[in-house]
Amino acid sequence: MVCDGVATVNLTDNYAAGASKDDINKIFAENHLPTDKVTHTFNPVVVNTGPKLVVIDTGLGPDQFTQTKGKVGQFHNNLAAASIDRAAVDTVIISHFHGDHINGLLAAENKPAFPNAEIMVPATEWKFWMDDGEMSKGTGNPILEGNFKNIRRVFDALGRKVTQYESGKEVAPGITSVASPGHTPGHNSFIVASGAEKVLVQVDITAGAAFLFVRHPEWNIASDVDKPLARETRRKLYDMAIAEKMPIQAFHAAFPGLVRVEKEKDGSGYRWIPSIWNASL
Repeated sequence: MVCDGVATVNLTDNYAAGASKDDINKIFAENHLPTDKVTHTFNPVVVNTGPKLVVIDTGLGPDQFTQTKGKVGQFHNNLAAASIDRAAVDTVIISHFHGDHINGLLAAENKPAFPNAEIMVPATEWKFWMDDGEMSKGTGNPILEGNFKNIRRVFDALGRKVTQYESGKEVAPGITSVASPGHTPGHNSFIVASGAEKVLVQVDITAGAAFLFVRHPEWNIASDVDKPLARETRRKLYDMAIAEKMPIQAFHAAFPGLVRVEKEKDGSGYRWIPSIWNASL
């Protein structure tokens, strides 16, 4: 995992469907966190499969780095700090088309950030967001309107040169896509395998202040496009991870984002157990 940064913003009244501001603040207080504020962490993933150097999602991009004075959009700089040359990346796999996952496809002046990489995108996601009819249906919804506009900005700058992939397929050596729709129509998670070891890269089956939606999977962040489907997907993938004793790499968990998931004792929700982070190899 290579961190893209952390941002704290004011808690809005409509932050989570199914929960009031008071409901959310109660969870924050129980977890010794400030109330009326929401902290978002962004964690793209880099996988060296041996044959391929693979990036999964790309963060918020250098424009956001400038606008936030370095709070987010750190991914490119942190790749360099980790001695990873963007020009050496063979494959970039995009999970879905929200800005915190695609904006880092572009470097300064809208140049390709990964000039030698194959850019792989979910076929269902591409079909939905590149459809002019779907875009017109989103008129009047600020979240959808902003998404459609940004998606076209990013992929038009790349000449729309992408490879579409299907769910349930190996998209790079040892990396298999897993359909996990709801947050967006074509959202994908990934299972990364090495020998008998596997990790679920969950991406945004819980997003934003993600632990809220782990504890309360019946809630939805406002940006979930199909809220009932997002809730169903969340439970399905977490139950799978529990059954298979599979660790989870969560895009919006606190750095380094590697957790285990368990069911709460009352059975209504789940909880994350963070893995111990060892800063030395």
